[in-house]
Formats: sequence, C-alpha cells, structure tokens
Amino acid sequence: MTGITFAPIIPGAFLIILALIAVALIAYGIWYRARGVLLRAVPVAALLSVLANPQLIHENRTSLKDVAVIVVDDSPSQNLGKRRERTNTALAKLTSDLGAIDDLEVRTVHAGSSTQGGTHLFEALGNALSDVPQQRLAGSILLSDGEVHDAVAPDRAKQNHAAYMNAPVHLLVTGERREFDRRVRIENAPEFGIVGQTAIVRMRAEDTSAAAGTLIPVVIKRSGGKTLQIDMPVGKSTEVPLEIDNNGANIFELSVTPAQGEISTTNNKALLTVNGIRDRLRVLLISGQPHVGERAWRNLLKSDPNVDLVHFTILRPLNKDDGTPVTELALIAFPMRELFEEQLKKFDLIIFDRYSQKGLVPLQYMNNVAQYVRQGGAVMLAVGPEYADSFALFGSPLQSILPAEPTGRIYNGTFRPHISDIGQRHPVTSGLEGAVNGPGGEPTWGRLMRQIQVRARSDATSEPVLSGQEKEPLLVLNHAGQGRVALLLSDTIWLWGKGFDGGGPQTELLRRVAHWLMKEPELEEEAITAQMRDGGLVVTRHSLAPTEQPVTVTAPNGSVHTVTPKATAAGAFEGRIDDINDPGLYTLTDGKITGVAAVGAANPLETYDVVATEDKVGPIAAATGGGTYWLEDMDAPAIRRTEAGRVAHGTTWLGLKANKQYAVTGATQVPLTPVALVLLAIMAGAMLAWWREGK
Repeated sequence: MTGITFAPIIPGAFLIILALIAVALIAYGIWYRARGVLLRAVPVAALLSVLANPQLIHENRTSLKDVAVIVVDDSPSQNLGKRRERTNTALAKLTSDLGAIDDLEVRTVHAGSSTQGGTHLFEALGNALSDVPQQRLAGSILLSDGEVHDAVAPDRAKQNHAAYMNAPVHLLVTGERREFDRRVRIENAPEFGIVGQTAIVRMRAEDTSAAAGTLIPVVIKRSGGKTLQIDMPVGKSTEVPLEIDNNGANIFELSVTPAQGEISTTNNKALLTVNGIRDRLRVLLISGQPHVGERAWRNLLKSDPNVDLVHFTILRPLNKDDGTPVTELALIAFPMRELFEEQLKKFDLIIFDRYSQKGLVPLQYMNNVAQYVRQGGAVMLAVGPEYADSFALFGSPLQSILPAEPTGRIYNGTFRPHISDIGQRHPVTSGLEGAVNGPGGEPTWGRLMRQIQVRARSDATSEPVLSGQEKEPLLVLNHAGQGRVALLLSDTIWLWGKGFDGGGPQTELLRRVAHWLMKEPELEEEAITAQMRDGGLVVTRHSLAPTEQPVTVTAPNGSVHTVTPKATAAGAFEGRIDDINDPGLYTLTDGKITGVAAVGAANPLETYDVVATEDKVGPIAAATGGGTYWLEDMDAPAIRRTEAGRVAHGTTWLGLKANKQYAVTGATQVPLTPVALVLLAIMAGAMLAWWREGK
C-alpha cells in the first residue's frame, strides 16, 4: 500500500500560521500589482514544502480473518423428534461451507441447560465473542429449537452493548412448524401449610392445539395415595385447595392426559411440595404428686412460643380426707369431661408427669385416651415411684398402649444413662451430645438417682433407646395403632438441666422425644427417601434393623429399578441408581417400608415449553439484519459474504459481513522534497524576483 503523509519539521499550528501569512502577503502584492510578486511566491512555497516535509509511505499489510460463531443448542429439548438429527446435519454442512472460506475464522460452541435454569445460548455466544474486536465480527449462527431463555429484546441488548448485535444473527430452527404440546403449570403455591387445613394452589392447564376454554382433566395425586380429578379450562388459571395431612413434606403430583401426537409428555406432569407445619402445638400436661422435676417440664414447654400448654397439677386426690373445710378447697373443679372427652382430640401431645390413678379420673376417660392414641395421638409418661405401686397407670385402660409393665422394684442408687444398641440407630437418641465422649466411649452425662424397673410386654413393639441401672430400660418408645407412646422411667432427669455431675442433654432429648411422638419426618426411625445427585438417584434407607435390604424403585414412567443400599452410618443405608433422572413421583419400598420422593423442579424451564418457535430469537435476528430458517425445509442455507449495511439474508442463503480488516506489519518512507532542488528553487525565485523588480 502506497500513500502520502506529512511529517512537519515545526509544529503543525506554526506551519499553518506561516502559510496564512505568506498567502496574505502575496495576495496583498497581487492586489496592488507589485512587480515580481508571483516570482517571490516560488521561494516561499519551496520553504513551506521543506517545513511540511511530505513523504511517500509504503505499508506492508496483512489481511485479518473475520470471526463467525456457531452456537449449538445441546439442551434436553433438542432430543425431541428429529431435532438432534437436523442439528447434526446442518452443523456438518455449515462447518464444511464456512471452512472453505479463507478469510473467515469459525468458532463452534455448545450450550446445554444453564445452572440458572433453562437454555442460555446468548450467554455462551457472549463468552465466545469476549476476545473478538467489533470490527472483525462477521456474524452468529444459532442452531436451536428456539426455546432460548436468555433472549432479550433488541433494544435492551443494544443498551447492554451486547457484542453479537454488531453483526447479523441467524437462527436455524431445528423443530417443525406444526408441533403442539399439552402441559400443566403451577403458577403459585405456598411453601408451607398448616396441618389439618388446606393450601390454595393456583395452576393452569395448556394445550397449544386446543381452543381457549376447552376443558382438560387434571389428576392430582398426593404421596399418601389419595387422588383428585378436576376439569380445568385451557389457558385459564384455576385455584385448587389441597389438604395438608401431615408434618413435613406433603408431595403432590399434577398430571394431564397426554394428547395423541404431542411433541413431549414430560411436561404433562408437575410436582409440588408443601411443608406441613403445626399451627401452635397444643400440649396437655397433667402432673400428679408435686416434685422438683415438674417445673422442668413446665419451663421446657413454656419456653417454646409455638406451644399452647394446658397444665393441671393434682394436689389433692379424691381419696384424701383430712378434714379440710370445703370453703378452703379450690373453687375451680378439675375439668375432666372437657379435657378427656370434648377437647381430647384437639391436643397434639398428652404428658402424664408422675400421675397415678387414685380415683380422680374415671376409667372411661382413660379409655378415651387409649383410643386417642390408637387413632394417631401421642402420649408420654414420665413416671416415678407411683408407677411401681398398685395405683399405677398400667392398671388403667392405658395398659393396652403402654410398652412395659412395672415389676414393683425401684432402683434408688445413682446410675449413668447409656444409649442402647437400638438407641444407637434411633434418630431420637443417635448422636446426642456427650454420648461417647468419655473414656472408653462412655457417656460424659451426669448421673441420675432413681429408676423404675419394668419388663417389656410381648405384644408391644417397644424400643428401649436408653438404658440405666443394670442395663434396664430407661426410655422406651412404642407404636400403638396409628399413634405413639413414650415411657420415661425416672423422675430425676431434671438433674441434667441443673448441671448436676456435669449435667446432660435434657432439653435436646425431651425435644426429640416430643417431636418423634408427633411424627416429625426427620425423626422417623423407619423411612426411605431419595434425591437426585450428580445425574443419579440416591436412595437413603433409615432402619433400626442392621441388615441391608434391597429397595425397589418405581419411576414415574413405570420402569422398576432395584438397589441395595449399603450402611453409611448407624441406622442409615445409602445406594445409587445411575442414568435415572426423569422428573416425577418415585415410589420406594423394601417390602416393609414404603416411601415416595419428588424428583425435579416444580416448573422446570427446560421441559415446560418445548414447542419449536422463532418468537424469542427472531426479533434479535431481524434487528441485526439476520434471518430465520426452518431446517425442516432444507439441510442448511448457503453462505454468502456481504458488505456492511447490505441485506444479509435470503430465502435459501445467509450472509456474513465482510469487514476487510488488516494489520500493518511494516512501512517505508521516502521524502518528496529533495534539499538540493528546494535550495535551487529558493535561489532561482529570489534572483528572478530581484531581476523583475529592477526593470
């Protein structure tokens, strides 16, 4: 490349001033017709040319290749129909055609589902263009079904200075125009719900081939096996009340019947998990003979703001007759009928603290308590010496639900509680602070001072999780019908709370016992759960049995898998099934325990809307001068290089901008004003001007 440039000997501003002065003087001489004025202009011009120092420059230039980017959509929706086949065919043709263009560098990037959810092709495109100067970008080609979740409006993309907006963006749609899909969507759902009440969920059924208002049957299946079917109008939001039956996760699966010929049935189901919580636990505490530990129970329960505590202390049994005047007795009668008949089922937990039957509560009311437990209630007995005499509660109708029978013997010596073999595996006592921190793995807990000896009933499913004196049961847990019972065989556990002999985990232990009685899911000793982890389904089995058991997993599509979880911790077994990641409701069973697990997000972006479209990327393509092409019409459009500002797309071809950029690798400069010639011009002009003025 050859051209002319100037390298002034003096600053350019001074040179311009001198030139203006010279022109003004010469013009003045011409105006007054002075002799030799034009001849005087010759040495002036020669002097100015020397000061301007014009030079002939020759540059060595190297052409720079333009950059074109192909973004391939590898998201799961690309596996539908013939999309993957069309993508591979188009990619092969584009790679071949673009590779034959000498002045073009081609970059190919693959983008799958983003960690933020959905398909983010423009994020991948921006990363590929991060080191490309704006002047070298030829254009971008997106191979996708059009379901791109990070596409923005063209105006916003320009405001964000998106690099891809500086050259044509072309969309090659891998799907088909006639595709349709039926789906169900959860629009709004509460994260928590009150047990025993309903949670309002807003959902919508959609069918891209049906007219608005068409009724579609939607089946709602909950983890407990209950089902509900409702007819929902297409495209209209509907609020549905769902019952919250239990604490912890309440899992619902919403599904619509697949339509014949729809592109995907994956989004015909949606999962919803509502965590059930109790709206203020109602606890009934009945204390018998007053003792120091009574205050420990009251303080523990009153310290929890979510507990409504009803506490009665029986200071004077009915069989006591010491001549006290009636006017000095309590004015409020013990509300037996209200507590044990009218309001009984409203309590979440009933605690009998050193209570014995001495004619105060009639036997028919105790029978109500036993029935309350069998129907799902919870009772705890914290007993003392009264449990060993003839008036013990074991002699009442509660006997049918109690796990152990008193022998009549009382241990009055000190002893240090231990976690039993079953207790090591039970979530109520497993991992209690201080359980194995002492010498030889002994507990560091303080000692207790009294224990009631019992013998286990042969017909009770009791679990002695703590042992005390002579390894006798200290804390026994029992399932009775649909309810639960706990039996604490010492009335001196309050010593732990006082720090006696180092103290112990009184608060944590009693909290766990109470929550186990009320069926908190995290304290279930027999349970099977599952969750997705690193592309596989991890199955966790909790059991008091030390043996490994195979677990059968039924996937949402009906396929059955079997895995044998291996022991990973006391009472916990874990196994993994690879290559299983279908979202939906999984059923898990080992023959005795049955559980369900919800896998997948409630409304996954990637699988919800899968119909091929040009609506999301098309506006960006149009704003940049690019085009949209459906690959069901062709293998791939032809490639053309276009000038900046020209149309960059046609029916069967797409254009990539030819920027014609170069890099200068060297340059040579030759002065255009030889010194000798300039001096000669100055002298000749001066002499001729002197000669002309002399005439």
